[in-house]
Amino acid sequence: MGHFRNDARLSAREIDTITAWADEGAKEGDPRDLPPAPVFAEGWRLGKPDLVVDIGEDFVVKPGNDSYEHFTVPTNFTEGKWIRAAEIRPGNRRVVHHVHVNLVRDEKEAGPTSIEAMKSLGTFLLREGKLTRIRENAPVVNNACAAGVPSLPYLSGFQEGALASFLPGRSPDVFPGGSAKWIPPGSKLEFVIHYAKTESGPQSDRTSVGFYLAPGPPEKVLRRMDLRNFFFRIPPGAPAHEVKRCYTFEKDKLLLSITPHMHYRGKDVIYELVRPDGRRETLLSVPRYRFEWQLVYRFQDPIYVEKGSLLTVTTHYDNSPNNPANPDPAKAIRWGDKSEEEMMTSWIEYLDASPTSPQQTPTESARK
Repeated sequence: MGHFRNDARLSAREIDTITAWADEGAKEGDPRDLPPAPVFAEGWRLGKPDLVVDIGEDFVVKPGNDSYEHFTVPTNFTEGKWIRAAEIRPGNRRVVHHVHVNLVRDEKEAGPTSIEAMKSLGTFLLREGKLTRIRENAPVVNNACAAGVPSLPYLSGFQEGALASFLPGRSPDVFPGGSAKWIPPGSKLEFVIHYAKTESGPQSDRTSVGFYLAPGPPEKVLRRMDLRNFFFRIPPGAPAHEVKRCYTFEKDKLLLSITPHMHYRGKDVIYELVRPDGRRETLLSVPRYRFEWQLVYRFQDPIYVEKGSLLTVTTHYDNSPNNPANPDPAKAIRWGDKSEEEMMTSWIEYLDASPTSPQQTPTESARK
């Protein structure tokens, strides 16, 4: 549901054509009518970047379980950079599942998408090597929108998002015209990489990120908010377990895109907005979520949201035997790093709706 700049849906006419062809036995046509075969170019999807930074080493991924690795490397930027796009290029697609690139000031700092930065979760987390998960005996909050929800970390407000992200099926981060992100001079980059488990022997990876420079300071500074619920619990065998997260806008914003994120049991997700005057609208509905295609939905036109509006994110999870991707329907599932566990996350790109003050330069605005 919705209108998107990167809409990949087939038209009704295209669907009817394919259906009619399949119903007639999917017969081969005249080979002379074949178009040229597509050419899949190796390398950068957005073309050659202006600047490239990699993880700084050829990292060896050992066989066995999933792992989350952190690499902090210098940008060596003596001057700050405005970027109009960023593309993360996995060094080894066999093992790189997803990547976040965070801005940090030094090697001891954890970026906003790192679990290490979420210190208030400490007593609720169980660490297993380089992986984390919520303890089975942690409080359960499936509906974080309900009245009387306990005061638990990250069930209200939002967290700052990453500078750039890579997910299966997700397109590179290309920022709308007139907007950009700021990388201060001397910044370091923290690569947070989820390596999927492999049984085929050691694998080497050297993931990198390419930056595409903006011609100058933008009209608007692009930002990202992350919404999470860490405290859900999915019962064994549940075919459509519901989990909710709400956010009340503390100021006017222009929403540019939404990226939902769940794991193998993710079934569907819907984003609904209630404006201060009571008007309701659906921003995005994904009725058939797929872990293999974690798409970013870029709105055709930015959506203006007034201060005081309420965003409700409702997800459903299929932990039943009827879910062919389900690793184990007999288990109760909580939040965890492993793909076999679950997450409930939304990454939302936005602009502050109010114009930059004449007394404030874009660079100053970016540093706030």
